[in-house]
Amino acid sequence: MALNVNIGCVANLFSRQMHFEKVGDVEHGHTHSFDHLTLLANGKLKIVVEGVESIFTAPQMIYIKADKMHELTALEDNTIAYCIHALRIGEDVDDIVDPSMVPKGVNMQSITDDLLGCDPNIGMNYKHTSCDEIIEQNKK
Repeated sequence: MALNVNIGCVANLFSRQMHFEKVGDVEHGHTHSFDHLTLLANGKLKIVVEGVESIFTAPQMIYIKADKMHELTALEDNTIAYCIHALRIGEDVDDIVDPSMVPKGVNMQSITDDLLGCDPNIGMNYKHTSCDEIIEQNKK
């Protein structure tokens, strides 16, 4: 059984594509320090969160809460899902960029600063408008 994973980063968006080739392929239990979206693009998944099982059929967007142990198991061949979230700066964000993608001598903090649009001259102030600001603007 094989789980093929591809990771992509564009602007401040992280995407982790998981291709479950066969029924029973598993993304083993793990947690994240942030909420994220899993987009089930093809097939069917069993997701177990903190021991509670749910079944999802594509196309489906699935909310995964921060700090909850979760595991994904393919219930159909050729199941494809994407974990999607914004890139962040802060504690416990080392898993956002796969270290195997980064050449030696490159500072991981500088990568996330660039992806987030952080201006190093002014610290943690970002060039991008936050999602909260956009939502508030659209309410007016």
